[in-house]
Parts: sequence; C-alpha cells; structure tokens
Amino acid sequence: MSLVLNIETATKNCSVCLAESGNIISYKESASEQYQHGELLHHYIKACLADAQCDFSALDAVAISKGPGSYTGLRIGVSAAKGYCFALDIPLIAVNTLDILAKRHPIATGYMVPMLDARRMEVYAKVLDHHGSEIRETRAEILTEESFTPYLEKDTVYFLGDGVSKWKTICTHTNAVYLDILYPSARTMCVLSHQKFVSKIFENVAYFEPYYLKEFIGLQKKR
Repeated sequence: MSLVLNIETATKNCSVCLAESGNIISYKESASEQYQHGELLHHYIKACLADAQCDFSALDAVAISKGPGSYTGLRIGVSAAKGYCFALDIPLIAVNTLDILAKRHPIATGYMVPMLDARRMEVYAKVLDHHGSEIRETRAEILTEESFTPYLEKDTVYFLGDGVSKWKTICTHTNAVYLDILYPSARTMCVLSHQKFVSKIFENVAYFEPYYLKEFIGLQKKR
C-alpha cells in the first residue's frame, strides 16, 4: 500500500489529490484566471489530508506535475513538493503534464493529442496512441494548417487542453475531434504516480527542476 500526495499546478487549475495505491481518497481543485495557486495550494493539501483523516507523516511520496506549463505555476508546485519531501524524507515523483491531461479522456481507437497554450499561436503538445503510449515526443510548436497532418490522414485524432481553441481556428480536417477538457487534474495523475512509485522511479529532490521546455522570457512594461 502507498499513500501519495499528487500536486498539479502547471495550468490555471490548482489541483491536489491524495491517493492510496493509485485510488483517489480525497481531492481539491479549482481553476482561476488569476492563478491563485500560491494562496490555495497549501490549504488544499491540508484539506485533503484532513478529509482523509491522515497526517503528513503518513505520506509515502509526493508526486508533482513536472511540466510543460505555466512557469509560475510549475515553480509553486515543485517548490511545495520538494519542501514536503525534504521535511518528511520521502521520495519525489515527477509526471509529464501532458500525460496527466491525456488521462482525462481514455480512447479506444485513433490518436490523442493533449495540447496546452504556450501563447500566441504556439502550444505544448505530444501525440499518444490509443494505448496511451507516446508516439511523438513533447514539443513546443507553432501551429500551422499542416500540424498533425500525418496522424489526421491515418485515423481519428482527439485534441484536448486549453491550446485547442487556437487549433480549431485553422484545422478543418474531418478526422479531428475536439474534447471539452481544458486542464490536467491531479485526479488523473494518481495512476501514473502510483506506477512510478511501484517501479521506484524517483527524482533527486535537491536537483530536480520543472520541465519548462522553453526558456522564460520576461516582458518589459511599456513606458
């Protein structure tokens, strides 16, 4: 048996889930345009533990959504996860944010493309088959009419995530299916983190960094 605290803060959704052997015990989450992760995250963690009548000392590991995603959101989540792991001397597990997003809607055939907004006409995206296996790695890419054509020509392709609103404006292929799922959730992270816990795939707590995918570029204020 394993008790894992799952933290997902890579998007506008601040999400926390406590799971035992991959099964959900309690969760808290909310999506906000204001990115209130800094104010909400620790409250949600404490609430999940209280709902499950558990103490921090009962945790066997902490799992974090590692990115890609919001720079600020990732930093907040990773900092919290590393702090708990240091204090409790327990393992840190990292899960790709796009894999967590894809888990929200299993498919029986075709392909799955989870995509997150990366500003302008750029998205973070990867391609999975219907088994959930990666067939094209995570990329930061500028969308064009030719994006994902090799997969659309072969079979149905399901697109989900907050980057889909951009893609819909330029993709007219009949094999494209758009799912009304915007954000990843710690609830669908539990199975993935449990698999890594069982396989003992842990991160170095001292040196782990979020998977930003792109370098941060600060915007200067207009004079």
